[in-house]
Amino acid sequence: MEGQMRRAAKIDRNQPEIVRALRQAGASVQPLHTVGQGCPDLLVGFAGRNMIFEIKDGVQPWSKQQLTDDERTWHACWVGDVHIIRSVKEALEVLNGT
Repeated sequence: MEGQMRRAAKIDRNQPEIVRALRQAGASVQPLHTVGQGCPDLLVGFAGRNMIFEIKDGVQPWSKQQLTDDERTWHACWVGDVHIIRSVKEALEVLNGT
């Protein structure tokens, strides 16, 4: 990436609210959005499990909730679970296995 400026990693509007709710529920949360290259937004630990969350803003039009090309590539190559989360409710459902 020499000679190129990397754009600041953006987060979805609802990411801070989701992180706060997960932590209040007792989860460990490690933001990953600065990794880039399609890496999902959050690594979440809860009850001895690790989960990976890709955050999308559920109030945005469907076209703006789609995975980017880099995200699609990352998701296609990842052989573990990754959850696309659009709300606090969805995040807590995944956290609690419901």
